[in-house]
Amino acid sequence: KNFLKITKQIKIFKPKIVVINNENIYLKVLNKYKNSKIIILNDINKIQKYTKKIDVSVSAIPGIAGLEPTILLTKLSKKILLANKEAIICGWHLIKKISIKYKTKLVPIDSEHFSINTLIKNYSKDQIEKIYITASGGPFLKLNVNKFKSIKPKDAVKHPKWSMGKKISVDSATLMNKVLEITEALKLFPFDLEQYEIAIHPESLIHAIIKLKNGTSIFLYHFHDMKIPIGNALLKDFNYRKLFKIKTKDHNKIQNLNFTTVDKKKFPSVSLIPIMNSKASSSIIINAANEIFVDEFLKKNINFTAIVTYLKLVLRDKNYLKTSNLSTNSVKNIYKIDAWARSTALKIIKKNN
Repeated sequence: KNFLKITKQIKIFKPKIVVINNENIYLKVLNKYKNSKIIILNDINKIQKYTKKIDVSVSAIPGIAGLEPTILLTKLSKKILLANKEAIICGWHLIKKISIKYKTKLVPIDSEHFSINTLIKNYSKDQIEKIYITASGGPFLKLNVNKFKSIKPKDAVKHPKWSMGKKISVDSATLMNKVLEITEALKLFPFDLEQYEIAIHPESLIHAIIKLKNGTSIFLYHFHDMKIPIGNALLKDFNYRKLFKIKTKDHNKIQNLNFTTVDKKKFPSVSLIPIMNSKASSSIIINAANEIFVDEFLKKNINFTAIVTYLKLVLRDKNYLKTSNLSTNSVKNIYKIDAWARSTALKIIKKNN
């Protein structure tokens, strides 16, 4: 949607193809490059006409909007790096099926799943007892739970460690991001729900811990910078310091590591983990409703604690059971379930505000 940023990126990277969904910006960019060899498209599906098999794709479009592009790129790519958790949560059945058919390698690049993927390579499922996914605890880890209702959006988006978009920053503050990440891990890796646990780790230097049945635990330590998992997934001989000229002192020292359990009174979202993974479409419903509630919180239409409270009301809706049992074997069905969850979420806000 940002004309100046798009044209700046085109100047720097000189792409062969640019796809812009926004119609007004698409026409503006098309006009600017009408005498150029660059192909400007308004539909990602049209790239099939101009490109053969792609070496590597990175799926990083946030939200359910990333589902169809991820499915398309899975067909077209030799390897796809997955940073879109919603596409995995909502459309894994389709993505996995397509990846097998087209022999596409799927590589997760969220820091937690990148760590799990790296750590489990040398062990069989039978050797692994537990997988801990870590959470920083967000900006309100030490805030008294009685003050949670008065949390402002401007404070919720200030993550103590990561620089992220507003939606994911709020998910981090409610710990919904960990609910989503465990659901994502259940799709990506061959482990059971009972084997996963969340550990609060304020330093954000360990992103997952694998507890083995032999009494030992292993983890991967890396600085809270997405360039590390992305770079390692992209390149075999990735040299972080050389490529990004790291100067920050914190990158050069091993820091203290603290771990603790989740305070469920502060973070009631974690109680949604078993529900989210109980029915065929529960994960789609909770994901979609959460997007609506986070958006409404950012617009100051609901308070911070209402995000999880209202999510639980969606699960009590009379049509929840019927919708949660719908099949996820088509994009059409996924969008139908997603739309029901969003409209139900908006009705709940209207009724309770």
